[in-house]
Amino acid sequence: MTQNRLSISDPIRTNDILRKYKLRAKKSLGQNFLTSEKVLNDIVDASGLQPDQIAIEIGPGIGALTEKLAQVAEKVYAFEIDPNLIPVLDETLFDYKNVEVINDDILKVDLDDFVKEHHLEGKTIKVVANLPYYITTPIMLNLINSDYPFESLVLMMQKEVAERITSEPGHRQYGSLTIGVQTQMSARIDRIVGKNSFVPRPKVDSAVVVLERLPNPNDGIQDMDFFNKLIRSSFAQKRKSLMNNLLNMFGRTDDNRANLKNVFETCGIAENARGEQVSIEQFKQVAIELQKFFAK
Repeated sequence: MTQNRLSISDPIRTNDILRKYKLRAKKSLGQNFLTSEKVLNDIVDASGLQPDQIAIEIGPGIGALTEKLAQVAEKVYAFEIDPNLIPVLDETLFDYKNVEVINDDILKVDLDDFVKEHHLEGKTIKVVANLPYYITTPIMLNLINSDYPFESLVLMMQKEVAERITSEPGHRQYGSLTIGVQTQMSARIDRIVGKNSFVPRPKVDSAVVVLERLPNPNDGIQDMDFFNKLIRSSFAQKRKSLMNNLLNMFGRTDDNRANLKNVFETCGIAENARGEQVSIEQFKQVAIELQKFFAK
């Protein structure tokens, strides 16, 4: 690596790169360039990356986080959807021979095939990314539900979304997204990142979230399609009780109400409870019991 060069994240170098290439952050792609050395180092530390491990990055921008990952990981695969940034990354990351930039939309990539094509089977692969706000949830769920079981995801996202996916029963933010993530991953906020750490400055704060795969993801859930439909229906109208939401799902008949009431009693759920008051383990129990009556 060239000595005495400012890191890509240094505000002086970031602005030099933006001026040189006449770059402006594209709102349509949710681009905000991270310019805090400490935050970048914290993200890498949170990932726990080791020299024999692989990093997958999504949305490298001009390469600030990519550079930090390349200094630690064996190999970095950086997916960038914006073709205008490819020549920029070719220059800013020129000194890092362990980086491969891929001009592709991560949502259109079969990650299981990608791992096989690059002969990465048996390697520990971690995803580390500063995600665009507008598409955080689809990307995160795509990674979690990928056929390839990534060991961990360290994702920067909007603080509000981070609070939703790390929430607990009884909290306002607890909902279908919380359960969709936490049935498969442990989730915690590593740190909050203020608006001033980015160029241009976004309107809201961000958070770094660490997601680590549970040893037995989906444990106890016999039919994931049924479970997912149950969860979506349970939070379809958050102001309504769980009973009312599920009656909307299964049909408002006396038999269905009686069956649901019996299931609630078995699972220790009050008849007037709302979805946000029910734990993931209780939802698993509900799914198992309801399949006796409703699963086709």
